[in-house]
Amino acid sequence: MNKIRAAIIEDEIPAARLLNKMLTELRPEWEILVLPGNVEGAVKWYQDNPHPDILFLDIQLTDGVSFSFIEQANPESMIVFTTAYDEYAIRAFKANSIDYLLKPIDKERLGEALEKYEKLTSKFYKEFNKQGDILEILQNITNPAKKYRTRFLISGEDKLFTLQVDDIAYFYSENKITFAVTNQNKEHIIDLSLDKLCEQLDPDRFFRTNRQTIVSVQAIQKIESYFLGKVVVKVIPPFKDKIIVSREKISAFKLWLNY
Repeated sequence: MNKIRAAIIEDEIPAARLLNKMLTELRPEWEILVLPGNVEGAVKWYQDNPHPDILFLDIQLTDGVSFSFIEQANPESMIVFTTAYDEYAIRAFKANSIDYLLKPIDKERLGEALEKYEKLTSKFYKEFNKQGDILEILQNITNPAKKYRTRFLISGEDKLFTLQVDDIAYFYSENKITFAVTNQNKEHIIDLSLDKLCEQLDPDRFFRTNRQTIVSVQAIQKIESYFLGKVVVKVIPPFKDKIIVSREKISAFKLWLNY
């Protein structure tokens, strides 16, 4: 079996060294290449050399953004974008990357990206050689056809009744009890943890904003900036506390809203 070739395009030398070190530790059998950290140099390298299997590509390079590199080099590599900012997340995924890592890169998240790459290559990539197919393949792997929960059986004071998922604005957890809040601002106890709910709810419709809440896209009224790169989600009916999306989840949250 041919050795996997991974390349790094990163304009900050310390960041490139750290990523190289983590990749070597996680996949010692791979060949790791550190390429020029600028658009011009990276394009020339790609024109003169066989393209690596996977490319870790910093979005902000010394002489421009890496989307310019993609347009000029037309890389055949699978791409994992890396950046200190989340403002390019949606554009990055439209460029058919297989993952998007925020700096400082967490080793565990890097490992997840590598596993995603290996899953793609082992099952599908040999059948597709066009970069435009990558995002569709990834979506088929990460979001296979699945039936999601449509209702809950609720126990009232003297009766049982069904609560439709369509009628739920958000869920929240308090003192280890999970509550569903309806569009009519009625609360019902749900006999499932938020973790379990995430497995059963349609991810196109519901998002785990933090440890305390899961919100429906239909319930979101507006989004406001918060300190340290976080945002506050305003919902209808109003929630009693601030629904804060952490900096680490901002990219995924924006992608979810834009789906």
